[in-house]
Amino acid sequence: MHDTPSLSIGHFRLSLENRALIIAEIGQAHDGSLGIAHSYIDSVADAGADAVKFQTHIAEEESTPSEAWRVPFSYEDATRLEYWRRMEFSPEQWLGLQKHANERGLLFLSSPFSLKAFNLLHSMRLPAWKVASGELTHTPLLEAIAATGQPVLLSSGMSSWRDLDDAVQRFRNHDCPLACFQCTTAYPSPPAATGLNVLSIMHKRYGCLVGLSDHSGEIYPGLFAVALGARLIEVHVTFDKALFGPDTKASLTFPQLRQLTEGVAFFHQATSHPVDKDQVAEQMSPTRALFGRSVVAATNLSAGTILETNHLALKKPGTGLPPSAIDSLIGRSLVGDIEKDHLLNHTDLA
Repeated sequence: MHDTPSLSIGHFRLSLENRALIIAEIGQAHDGSLGIAHSYIDSVADAGADAVKFQTHIAEEESTPSEAWRVPFSYEDATRLEYWRRMEFSPEQWLGLQKHANERGLLFLSSPFSLKAFNLLHSMRLPAWKVASGELTHTPLLEAIAATGQPVLLSSGMSSWRDLDDAVQRFRNHDCPLACFQCTTAYPSPPAATGLNVLSIMHKRYGCLVGLSDHSGEIYPGLFAVALGARLIEVHVTFDKALFGPDTKASLTFPQLRQLTEGVAFFHQATSHPVDKDQVAEQMSPTRALFGRSVVAATNLSAGTILETNHLALKKPGTGLPPSAIDSLIGRSLVGDIEKDHLLNHTDLA
């Protein structure tokens, strides 16, 4: 078991004490349009996320004409291979997307799906590698990534524990800083398949920071995961869930992404500042006096009256004798006349 480390990705420092990193996954939502891809970057930044992530596909390096559709959604691509071709950007276009993201203060990430895609992204000096669920057994790709010694974000949506053990060990052999994601490869994934229990198992098994790569299309799993200790949250995003594409129903809209980022920030502030109840009580003394209660006369009482329970009441403000004193007053006599609602004090008593 390794001690839980901190993990630096660019300017962002991840640890159990720091706020969780929010990664907005564009995936194929740009539908091959460079302009739309740039629009996504601006919307991700405006919604308050920390990183934008793409997928780098080079069709001829990863697919054949016989590759089956995961979801038969396309009206314009006869095969999956043709779809991947349409999703490609040139090296210059990738550099432009990276520059735009960095200018907006975002970490730029992209998952490589072939060695050629890895080489392209490696030349761009990405701050970390995100390994997609389906690539966890792609040994040559994992070895190339591991050899960089850079931080690795390892997804696990289709993996057995043995697959994950092997991949983690490979990266550990190269001293790569590592974080593991619980992921459910379903689009959208139902609540019962979220697997939040896996977060603590991964943390104990690998001693690394853990995250949730969520495909539910809702903000709740990400918020719950952060409460359970996740320090990375990845969600797909879309301009509208009715848009064309394989992942839109499993994505957050940008108003949802804003809710998620605000919720994670709220949780971090709430848990980073422990409250001392005694200290708060001392600070709230003036307010406690305003909202508290005192022992008062329930009616007009004359001098010499021997106090009984029906002579007394508890009313605001709390600047007189406290409610806890009421039992000790029973049987005491008054030294003078007092009016109804008079706040009793010790000078009133014989």
